[in-house]
Amino acid sequence: MAVKLRLKRMGAKKAPFYRIVAADSRSPRDGRNIEEVGTYDPTRNPAAVNLDEEAVLKWLNNGAQPTDTVRNILSHAGLMKKFHDGKKAAKGN
Repeated sequence: MAVKLRLKRMGAKKAPFYRIVAADSRSPRDGRNIEEVGTYDPTRNPAAVNLDEEAVLKWLNNGAQPTDTVRNILSHAGLMKKFHDGKKAAKGN
């Protein structure tokens, strides 16, 4: 099963709110997910992001591929750097 970290749209019309979820890549955007790992609220200034770092790193280490938008959110939060440094340290041992 190919797992992706992607956004699931919630909220009202013209007032988006997103959950960052781990989902099967074949399921629809707002369909079934495996686990919720965070939230993203673009309506706030600056945009509000809440992430469960352990869950995100667990999914990345298990091979989940983030979408482009989620990759940008994780980069701004510093999690992509943590993931990359963790892979580099594991490879060095």
